Amino acid sequence: MSLTTKVFSRGLSTSAVRMAAIKNVTVIGGGLMGAGIAQVAAQTGHSVTIVDQTKDILQQSRASIEKSISRVSKKKFKDDANAGMDFVKKTIGRIKMNTNAEESVKEADLVIEAIIENLDVKRELFGRLDKAAKSSTIFASNTSSLPITDIAAAVERRDRFGGLHFFNPVPVMKLVEVIRTEETSDDTYNSLMAFSEALGENSSYL
Repeated sequence: MSLTTKVFSRGLSTSAVRMAAIKNVTVIGGGLMGAGIAQVAAQTGHSVTIVDQTKDILQQSRASIEKSISRVSKKKFKDDANAGMDFVKKTIGRIKMNTNAEESVKEADLVIEAIIENLDVKRELFGRLDKAAKSSTIFASNTSSLPITDIAAAVERRDRFGGLHFFNPVPVMKLVEVIRTEETSDDTYNSLMAFSEALGENSSYL
C-alpha cells in the first residue's frame, strides 16, 4: 500500500533542507520529464547528473533545458539582463550528463527515475543501482501509474525508497506528489518532502 502527500507550490523550509542534506541529485532519464526535474533541481542549487542511453539523447536534453532556463531567466530577471545571464550560466553549470547509470549514482544523495512506464524495466534498473549507490542514497520513482511498492521490491533499501511524482511541464507545474510505502522510513519521507519544498518558494499540504 502506498500513501500520498501532495506538495503544492514547492517551497523552501530552512530547517527541513538541513535535515534532508540532499545536494547531489541523479536523474535517470533525459526525456521531457527527466529534463524538467533536472532543471528545477539545478535552478535551486543542487548538483545534477542526467543519465540516458546515448549522447544524442543527452544533447537534446541539454538543449531543451537551456531553452527552458532562458525563458525562466527572462521572466525572473526582466529588468536585469546581466543577472539573468548569470542565472542561466550557473544553472547550466550545475548539470552534468552521463550514459553510465551505475557510475552516476555513486555520489548521489537522491536518485530520481523518470524512464519508460514498464515495471520490469524499472525493477531491473533499480536492482543495478542498488548495488552501485552508497547505502545512504535515497531512491525515488517519478512513475504516474505503477505502484511504488512493486518497484521498490527490486531493492534491498526499501526503507529508503519512495515516489516523487512531478507533473508536466515540470518547471511550470509547481506540484509534486510525495509517495511513501509501508516500508519507507520517516527519515526518507521527510527528506523527500524537504527536497520537494526546496524546489520552490511557497508550500501547502493536502
